Parts: sequence; structure tokens; C-alpha cells
Amino acid sequence: MIDSLTSSTLKHCHILIFWVMAVTCLVSCRMLSRRSIPVSGGAVAGHAADGDGAVMTTLIIGNSRTSEMAGDLAALTPAQLRSGGCVAQRMLWFARDGDVLVLPFAPPPEYVSYVTGLTGTDAASLTLMVPPPGGLGSDLLTPDRLTDPGFLAALRRALGDGPPGEILAVYKDLSVTGLARALAAEAALPGYPFSAQAGDALVNSKAGFRALAAGAGVPIAPGTVVSGLEQALEAITGLFDRGHSVMVKLEFNGGGLGNEILSCTDGVVPAGAPRVVVLPDRSAVLSYLERRWEWLTAGRAHRLVVERFFPGSTTVYAEFLVGDEGAQLIGVGELLMEPVAVGSVLPAQTIEPETRAELLDGAQRLVDSLRVLGYRGVVSADAIHTQDGQVLFTETNCRLTGSTHVHLVLDGRVVDAGYQEKRVFLERGGWIVPSFGAAVDRLAAASLGYDPTSRTGVVITSNEVDGDGTVACCAIAEDLATAEEMHRGLGRLFVDGTGSRRLR
Repeated sequence: MIDSLTSSTLKHCHILIFWVMAVTCLVSCRMLSRRSIPVSGGAVAGHAADGDGAVMTTLIIGNSRTSEMAGDLAALTPAQLRSGGCVAQRMLWFARDGDVLVLPFAPPPEYVSYVTGLTGTDAASLTLMVPPPGGLGSDLLTPDRLTDPGFLAALRRALGDGPPGEILAVYKDLSVTGLARALAAEAALPGYPFSAQAGDALVNSKAGFRALAAGAGVPIAPGTVVSGLEQALEAITGLFDRGHSVMVKLEFNGGGLGNEILSCTDGVVPAGAPRVVVLPDRSAVLSYLERRWEWLTAGRAHRLVVERFFPGSTTVYAEFLVGDEGAQLIGVGELLMEPVAVGSVLPAQTIEPETRAELLDGAQRLVDSLRVLGYRGVVSADAIHTQDGQVLFTETNCRLTGSTHVHLVLDGRVVDAGYQEKRVFLERGGWIVPSFGAAVDRLAAASLGYDPTSRTGVVITSNEVDGDGTVACCAIAEDLATAEEMHRGLGRLFVDGTGSRRLR
């Protein structure tokens, strides 16, 4: 059961929402709790401390969708915008006592209570800031919201006498570096000099990735980067002529939603992209490119990646935290594709030790190159393990990922460090629930909720009930089979109105 919030806390929540509406600037709410968080020069640690050893505040920014992560934000549907805002609330997992969180909208009190109850954070010590709506509304932390003068003044007051000890953002774009500069907190943002020159766009470009990987001697799928339609035509038909299917990738997008698979024959099963487009000959390819060129190049503003598609591959990744002195491995996992990413399992369960070694070798070379460039923070190096045993790298995500909260909070904090090598974490999104509170109650009634004594059970990691009516759940078990059985148990608890078991 969720610990019930006190009437005092609920009162503060109402005041919080009133301030957003009436003052259109500040939502300051002492109603959360915090605990462990990473960073500070990229090192996994607790909070930064001042010269006297006093713990300093971390400023946590939930900018869960940016144009370099999801493409043109104005093109997102209302449902996609709201979903992005709901995902931002996952930053609560990183909060520790006394932190200041900037979120697109106030999280439900029951979610705050649930998360902080598991992390051991004092919810009443946290300050929640919600900027006034921007040009796209109040669902995402868009740059215009983070630069609002009234919000900046309120944020300075919330931080007190000086800048924060650390700044942790999902993505360090120019709006975040500008915010750090406005707070005189450049030193609190890892990799500030690099990020302030739009460096994060450079290292999150799928086109830039291929150059980085090639320069580092890291294996990638055969293919190329193109900037013109004729180049794309030759690259695609060249791969077709050699009997291969093709994946085309927008330079900036995520979750596989900016990818399409092209094939000259039927029967190719999509993985890593929403659909397969059958193009039987050169004229069909040309017609496709003419039809889709604006989308493929974001209005002719970006480049396009064209590479060989490998059916039946497994998607794996190695995630690191990059600091001034080196990079620390924080997890190795596998992405679940249906046909785009719907979840992950860690540690990765389907690769042999030699494959894992290949993954880590290539990932380390990528991460070392990124560190030399000046990037600091989380890096996920993604790769495919093909049916013929190759490990081919596909991209780097230089930001907090959909699994970072599992690697840094659930694994090692909710589940204490002594059990890190003894647990499997299987997370999937899209479970349709009546409400967040009802979901927690049903887990408890079915004896599926997380048990801190056994260090097993289901944790609700993300609350999107106010978006598409779903939650994401992470099953924590001693082995994969047990974790999978927990998810089958979720299918018996959470159903939509038509009786279908899952969602997305």
C-alpha cells in the first residue's frame, strides 16, 4: 500500500498548483524526499560537498524531450507531449534530501510518496519548481520555459545563497547550459565547456556517430551518411543489389521512432523501427525518397543515415558514466523490441561472455573518444548482436537513458549493493491501469510488490496514468524466468477495456 500523505503535505500540493495558475511562475513544494544521485564531474557519487564537507543541493532538470532527442517538438501529438512530461517525473528517483527539481508539471502526490518511500528520501525536504507554460504548453520543459525571467528569479530564491553543488539534466542542450550560466553554476554542470558549444548535439547525432565509431575503429553496420536524395538513392539501391534490406535513420530522434526499414521483398520482420516499407525496384525507391524526403531530413535540415539491416538481431548496450579521469561502467543490458523498444533486461541475458567482451571493448573505445572531445555524463553505447555472431554498434546516447534510473537507483540503492550481482531487472512499459494508487494496491494484494527484505518484486518505475493511462514496471528477481513470470502476473492484474493484455 502507498503510505498515505499527511494532510499538511496535501495542503502544500494544492498551494503548489495554485501558485502555478495564479503566479504562472513558481511551484515550490516541500513534499518529496531524496537519496542517491550520480555525477559531479561524471563520477558516480553522492551529493557534492562544499569546502567544509557540507552536502550541497543538486538541481535536477526533467527536460525529457528535446529537439535533439525527439526531432521537431511542434510535430509531436498532444498525447506524445503529455507522455514526455510524464516520463520527466522519473527524475524523482534521483532526488536526495534537500534537492530542487524542475519538472514540466507537478507529479501526483501518491507517485512522489511511492518513489521516495523506496529510495528513503525525505519527501518534505524537496523543492519542486514548475515554470509557466511555454509555446507548446505545459507538458514539456521547452527552452522558453527554462528561460522565463520570473521562473529564474524564483529558482534563485529556492536555491538560497549560492549556486547548486550539481546540476543533473536529462539532456544538456543550450537551454540547460544557459540556465547554468544564469545561475553562475557553470562548474556544477559536468562537461559545461563542451555542452555550452552545442557539443551534445554533435555526440547525439546518428550521422556523427558513424564518423566517431569509424575513427575509433569500432565495428558498425555497412552503410553511409547522405545529405542529398540522389546519394540516398545510390546508397539504398547499392545495398539492395547485394541482397540486403536497409534501415534509414533520421539524424536526431529516439526509441526507433525515427527509423524505417526498407526491403525489396516481403517477409522482413521489423525490429528497431515501427515498420517495413517494401520497395521492389529502383523506381519504387526513388518514389519513396521523393515522398518522404522532408520527413527523412527534418525539412532538409539534417543528414540521413543509410545502413544495412540485420534481421533477427538482438539489441544490447553498455552504459557508462564519463568523468574527467575516465569512464565507469554502470550496466550492460538488452533492449526488448516489439518492434521498437518497449523495455529492457539487465544484466543482458542472451549474450555469451565473449560477446559481452566485444561489446565492452567497442563501447570503451567510443566512450574514450567522447571523453577526449569533452563530453561528461551518461553514455549508452548501443549495438546489435547479429545472427552470425557479429557485434555492430548502432549509436551512442549521450544523456540519461530509459535505463539509467535502473542502473543507478534500483540496482545498488533500492536493491542494496550487496545484491547487485544477484538480481535480474526486467522493465517493460505500457501496462494499462485504473489509477496509480490502484496499481500499487493490486501489486500488494497479489504479493507482487517489491519486498525490501527479499530484494525481489515489482517496482512501478514510471507513472504515465495522466498521459496514456499506463505505468512502467520493473520486475526484480533472482533469475530471468522468475522476472518473466512476474510480468505474466502483471498481465492478470492490469487489463484495458477491451480485455487485451498489454499496450504500446
